[in-house]
Amino acid sequence: MIRRRDFITLLGGAVAWPLAAPAQQPMPVVGFINGSSQDSGSSSRQTAAFRKGLSETGYVEGQNVLVEYHWLDGHYERVPAVVDDLVRRHAAVIAAPGFAPAAIAAKAATSTIPIVFAVGQDPVRLGLVASLARPGGNATGFDFFAVEVEAKRFGMLRELIPKAVRIALLVNPAGEPSMLNEVVATAGRLGLETIILNASSSGEIDAAFADIARHRADALFVFGDAFLNSRRVQLATLAARDRLPTSYAQRQYVEAGGLMSYGPDLADSFRQVGIYTGTILKGSKPGDLPVVQSTKLELLINLQTAKALGIDVPPALLATADEVIE
Repeated sequence: MIRRRDFITLLGGAVAWPLAAPAQQPMPVVGFINGSSQDSGSSSRQTAAFRKGLSETGYVEGQNVLVEYHWLDGHYERVPAVVDDLVRRHAAVIAAPGFAPAAIAAKAATSTIPIVFAVGQDPVRLGLVASLARPGGNATGFDFFAVEVEAKRFGMLRELIPKAVRIALLVNPAGEPSMLNEVVATAGRLGLETIILNASSSGEIDAAFADIARHRADALFVFGDAFLNSRRVQLATLAARDRLPTSYAQRQYVEAGGLMSYGPDLADSFRQVGIYTGTILKGSKPGDLPVVQSTKLELLINLQTAKALGIDVPPALLATADEVIE
């Protein structure tokens, strides 16, 4: 028989006994790799877009997910070491938005860690997925058709500069140079001569502009590339100095004073990569998530720059612009 005092003591002791705390699960780590510079304005917008995508799936950086940002500032040779380190430490997801070299390296390094990419080339041809509808492996992501878009952008440059005969093409050979073939073929069909120039450093950009002057190019076509985008102020400044009509792949160039741009909304692709990263963290398999294809393209024209260059923008081209900077 338990006396009342004993019962109260027993009950009080039960309340006072500490409950065993559940083991705290470590937060998943996402490895984010991009070839651009962390200090560029576009990187801030793209990072915000990636975080927004994560948040749409319930993940908030620092609360229930950790993101390791690797901005390579044009040093694409660092990709293998960064990828190998993330694989060695068993990252939960490797995200490579707008940076095909990292996605390709990650795919070669691991068949188990999920990879989320945003690329401008056919991801099937790159070996990232078996098909767009059914990726089937450990990678999926976003395809923004840069190869096809670059050819169309070249045609727009010809429309803007109808008397052009010789066009300089600036490409980062460490990026996605295979897009070069499509543009050169487009130039040939239009009867234009092309001069191919490589640049993977600020010094090489300066040297390229010296070559452009020597070859007396009528216009410049800058290929879409993470490193070149991070040097957009340098490119726009040199183009203005040399009074060189120039076409770019992203809107940030035009905002920095460039003449025109046509291409995908990169911020949207970073958001999509964030959404898929969060979806995978919640348990979905990348092989079951179809590759998302971009339909969001934008044409920007800087009328101030056009006026400074003495260019009359054709009304038809002006009418199709998504944004005009006056």
